Amino acid sequence: MGCDGGTIPTRDELVRMKKAPEKVEKNYELNAKWFHCAISQEQLHSPIVSCELGNLYNKEKLLEFLLDRSSATSDVANHIRNLKDTKQLNLTVNPAFEQKTKEQAGGYLDFQASQYICPVVGIEMNGRYKFCFLWKCGCVFSERALKEVKSVVCHKCGKTFSQEDVVVINGSEDEVEIMKEKMNARRLKAKQEKKAKKAPKSAETTTSASPSAGPSKPEIPFKKPKLDSKPGVNGASSRSVSSKKGKSPKVNVTIPTELSKYKTVAEDPNASKVYKSLFASGHEKRPEHLKSNWVTYHSYGGYHI
Repeated sequence: MGCDGGTIPTRDELVRMKKAPEKVEKNYELNAKWFHCAISQEQLHSPIVSCELGNLYNKEKLLEFLLDRSSATSDVANHIRNLKDTKQLNLTVNPAFEQKTKEQAGGYLDFQASQYICPVVGIEMNGRYKFCFLWKCGCVFSERALKEVKSVVCHKCGKTFSQEDVVVINGSEDEVEIMKEKMNARRLKAKQEKKAKKAPKSAETTTSASPSAGPSKPEIPFKKPKLDSKPGVNGASSRSVSSKKGKSPKVNVTIPTELSKYKTVAEDPNASKVYKSLFASGHEKRPEHLKSNWVTYHSYGGYHI
C-alpha cells in the first residue's frame, strides 16, 4: 500500500506529531525589553523611568497609564501606585550611537547599538550585559562595574548607597522575586516612618487637651487700676478709677485721706455756706413764727395744733 504514484510514505507523513512551541529569537526579545517601553511598546526616549522591579518605561506613557489604567493592554505596571514608586534614570549617552545610525543605505546597520553605555566600563546597554541602577540617585551602571570597582559611593554623582538600593534592569525570574521582597520591605519601612512622624504630633495634642496639663493659654496676672489723686473738699483726695474697656466713662470717687479737726461741718471755716446748708447742723436758728407746726387729727376731738 502506497500513495499516489507508487510512492511509499514515511511515518512522519502518516502520523501527526505534536508541534514544538514557537521560539522567539533572542535578539528580538532583548530588543523588545531594552529598546521599547514596557507599557506602550514604543521606542524608548528621554526621560526614561524604571520601577522597583527593573522594567523600563517612557515617562509620558507611564503618566497616561496612571491617569487611566483601563487603557493598559498588560498588567506589567499594576504594582506602580504613583510616580514615587518609580525612579527617573540618570543615563550616560553613547557618543558612537549617532555615527552608526547615519550610515548610508545598503550598508551594515547594527540594530543592537544602544543609545546609552556604562560610564565606568563603557559597554553598551543593549541587554547582552546586566545593568543596574541605584534607587537613591537613579544612576545606571553595568553589573561588572559594581563588582570590579567596589564602593559604597556612587561612581557618577557621589551619593552613598547600600546593596538594598541596587535594582537589576530587566532581570531574570529569580532576580525579580528578590526585588519584589526588597520592594515590600522598602514600602513597609516608609509606612512605619510616616507613622512615627505623626505619633509625636498626636501626643502633643492629647496632652494639651487633657485637664491635668493646665490651661493652654498663660494666665494674665490681675493688675490694680491706677488712681489719679486730685485734691478734694475737706482735705480729701479725689481719685479717678478708669475701666479697662475704655468705653465706660471715668468715675470720680472722693476718699478722705485724713480725719477732720472739727466736730461738725458748721464749725469748719473752710467749708462754704452751700456745703454747710446740706447738713442739719449747719442751719441757723429760725424764729418762732417760721417754725413748722405739727397738725394732728383726732376723730373724737377734731384738729389739734
